[in-house]
Amino acid sequence: MQKLRNLSLAVIIFFLLLSLYKHRDSWLGRIGEELPGLPARTVTLHSVSPDPAILRGSGPVSYAAAVRQAAPAVVNIYTTEEIHLHPVTPDLFFQRFFGTLPTLTQKRQGLGSGVLVSADGYILTNNHVIAGADSIVVALSDGRETQAKVVGADPDTDIAVLKITLDHVPVARLRLGPPLQVGDVVLAIGNPFGFSQSVTQGIVSALGRQGLGINTFEDFIQTDAAINPGNSGGALIDALGNVIGINSAIYSRSGGNMGIGFAIPIALAKDVMAQIIAHGRVVRGWLGIGLAMQNGLGARVIPQPVIIDAMVQGGPADQAGILPGDRILTIAGEKVQDSEQAIHKIAVLTPGTLVPMDLQRNGHMISVRVRVMERPQEQVVPAAVDNP
Repeated sequence: MQKLRNLSLAVIIFFLLLSLYKHRDSWLGRIGEELPGLPARTVTLHSVSPDPAILRGSGPVSYAAAVRQAAPAVVNIYTTEEIHLHPVTPDLFFQRFFGTLPTLTQKRQGLGSGVLVSADGYILTNNHVIAGADSIVVALSDGRETQAKVVGADPDTDIAVLKITLDHVPVARLRLGPPLQVGDVVLAIGNPFGFSQSVTQGIVSALGRQGLGINTFEDFIQTDAAINPGNSGGALIDALGNVIGINSAIYSRSGGNMGIGFAIPIALAKDVMAQIIAHGRVVRGWLGIGLAMQNGLGARVIPQPVIIDAMVQGGPADQAGILPGDRILTIAGEKVQDSEQAIHKIAVLTPGTLVPMDLQRNGHMISVRVRVMERPQEQVVPAAVDNP
């Protein structure tokens, strides 16, 4: 009898649970309405479907469109330099019996990158890529190759301009504005180790890097996009394929990429190119002074005294009565905050003009007028940073 009652109770519970299951929506909905603290019967899930544009490779997960825009205008540069060795022996016996030994000639190969910036075939690259070269061959992404001639070079900024004669050359799109920001995505395109049309990706790590000891005039974009030997002269582009800089140098202890690379801003490179094409050289102001450089890398936030520590005898500053130890306060009515800024302000002065300067000497302010001369052309020996 007890077993029969247990079986009957089990059957009743079974049908009760079955009824509850069938009417679960109405029960749960009523509970949700009566108890606002509990969730209602319907829960909305926000699912995200990939944008079809992203799947096609043109969204934020792919920079293929940017590369397609910029890469055709990035060229490979192959240089050849003949080195003549003159063997000299101090042994007069050999000289007497064998005469003067023949000159040995060796050919040194070099490689780099460049950017086509006009339909006329002008190419921006680095001066150190082509310096001393006897032969320069440019290879385009479409397989064409041709000899290039040097239009001019500016060692002070490490910019050189080449010219090729080919029809229908691709032209890079230059970004002269809006300004870059730290954190912007950038891509480096070039010819590292001969691997042509290589693309690496990173961000803008810093802007306005100065005091690196690479060039006389420095205003570098720093990036962690991989830059290696052969990338020099290639393009640094933004996420839309616009050229923002010319890759120029790396900071490295091994000779390879360590995540710290430097590019010359395209606005600076364009200005230098325009002067080279127009005059064959870059015309800059010169006062014949040397400035004490502060230690450390990068743009300074705290103003630093600008102290003259060297003079060119008979130069413009010497003729104006400026002395070593004088502190520069203003140039042409504009305040200067550090030596790098002073160098840039002097460079843009027009040769032949009289420029007022305010100085501090032994605690007293004096004013002078200096007649600006053209800066002599000089070679710059790279120091703290490697040229890739």
